[in-house]
Amino acid sequence: MSKPKRLLPSLVYADAQGQIYDHPSLRMLCRKGGEILPPNPGECIPLPPGSDLFLLPSRQAVGWDPQTGQIVETEDLAVAAFVCPGYTLSGLAAYATLDNACTLPLFAYGAIGFLHDQFYICAQKVDADPRQDFGRIPAKNIQRGVQRLLTTLPDNRLVRHLSTCALTYKCPAAKNLALGRYEVPLPTARACNAACIGCISLQEPDSGYPATQNRISFRPSAGELVQIMQYHAQQERRPIFSFGQGCEGEPLTEASLIRKAVEAFRQQGGSGTVNINTNASMPECIPDLARAGIDSIRVSIHSAQPEVYTAYHRPMAYSYTHVVDCIQAAKEQNLFVSLNFLFFPGLSDTEDEYLALAQLIQDTGIDFIQWRNLNLDPELYVQRMPPACSPSMGLTNLLHRLQKDFPDLGFGYFNPYLPSCGRL
Repeated sequence: MSKPKRLLPSLVYADAQGQIYDHPSLRMLCRKGGEILPPNPGECIPLPPGSDLFLLPSRQAVGWDPQTGQIVETEDLAVAAFVCPGYTLSGLAAYATLDNACTLPLFAYGAIGFLHDQFYICAQKVDADPRQDFGRIPAKNIQRGVQRLLTTLPDNRLVRHLSTCALTYKCPAAKNLALGRYEVPLPTARACNAACIGCISLQEPDSGYPATQNRISFRPSAGELVQIMQYHAQQERRPIFSFGQGCEGEPLTEASLIRKAVEAFRQQGGSGTVNINTNASMPECIPDLARAGIDSIRVSIHSAQPEVYTAYHRPMAYSYTHVVDCIQAAKEQNLFVSLNFLFFPGLSDTEDEYLALAQLIQDTGIDFIQWRNLNLDPELYVQRMPPACSPSMGLTNLLHRLQKDFPDLGFGYFNPYLPSCGRL
């Protein structure tokens, strides 16, 4: 078997006017944990359609000089890429931060290079599902779908909320509701029992970075939830309904409301996969939700090491032990359990992290891992986390090792329609 060819894309940078260039002599670098280094062989792939480029204010582009082997700081503006859904970043943008730099907004900042007339990024495709690919869908189709929803359910407050999500915040899940396809969101919870550093719907004024969207400001009724579920079930042959969205807090704090809504939907003949995206803080809620008709839970973690988990998620009135108990309770109820693993190159793929994650899988029987990108200023994340004490193996090696040790474990990016299960 031949070794993967090492691509050495050029450094991408921007001038003061925001014009983007590729450097004539310097090559791209990437950040992994606290290290800055060239990409691994086979790590760079063409930038997928639907991805975006960011200019990084007060951050200077950093490149590698292949003639001297030295890292060179330029006076140009650094550039990063936000990769489209279905891809997990294996290397983050490398740059030198100036003293006056503000904290970066809540996005993931992929390393970007240029070669043979195209951009390259350090990433791996983990899911081929097209559910969040809107490249060929005209904006007017989404606008018409929103209007149809508002006309069909004019008194439903949650429809009005999700219409704003679709048109203003460009939420992929809300857009799919408007289009009547795939997985749709059912936000319910205003409160949360964690204070995750990278929460995208609620940030303290002194955090240094604003939330990227507003949290839901009301408690929907069970009837409003059921209306949306029934509407979507009429549009989509394989519907997925998900509680727990970026525009809300922790859905298990509204377990009684969710149970009532799902029970009513099922009693009226409602079919499809009903899922809860959760921090898994309240294992006592799981049996009643399962009996009501929940099929799956997706548990958000960025680490299976308790100390590291706590440093990012900052749980209130629960601990990592509750998370493990909740997963075990779900499996006892024959629910499908996914991890929403927030991946950060160089820290999420260390030997210590692998051993902790493998132990969690072995102890609980987790079915699936969704490899998501952690959206946070990379330097802030490294500063807030305990230092890594073991070497990094890289995303590709991590995935291969997990597949070898747990051949029944599914990988992907999205919540699967059950009983389907994705494989790389």
